Amino acid sequence: MLTEVQEIENLDTLTGLEELWLGKNKITELKNISHLSNLKILSIQSNRLPQITGLSNLPNLEELYISHNALTEISGLDSNVNLRVLDISNNKITHLANIGPLEHLEELWASSNLLSSFEEVERELAKKKELNTVYFEMNPLQLRSPALYRNKVRLGLPQIQQIDASMCQPFPLF
Repeated sequence: MLTEVQEIENLDTLTGLEELWLGKNKITELKNISHLSNLKILSIQSNRLPQITGLSNLPNLEELYISHNALTEISGLDSNVNLRVLDISNNKITHLANIGPLEHLEELWASSNLLSSFEEVERELAKKKELNTVYFEMNPLQLRSPALYRNKVRLGLPQIQQIDASMCQPFPLF
């Protein structure tokens, strides 16, 4: 485990590394990890990243934890088609654009952002057959109509089994 890292350096010899945990290190730019092609889990939470970069050469990446940063958009994940878990919570993200290539996404944690459109949630996520868990609490789309929020997500994303911390009950058959 690396601690107190302000810039990621000297990882050249760790080519077999499968997990990298870099939380709370004031990192502002993600670089020097493109040779870590065996990396499956990257946790870079609670840093100062303004954008997602440097991950295009990580084809085996399955879990990305990038919450509590300074992100305003999702980008730079086009090559990470094996991503199963994406945690972008507690950023300033306004749209779910650019997650189309993430066909194997199972969990999307996007709480405490600036997401406001149920239509966009449905458009970007409805075709993701493996997606079973979403977290959207504390976004404008949840805060505007908390009583309708869960039903709107369930109607737009019928494959979902868990919304925030609650399991979904099956819709009643008529």
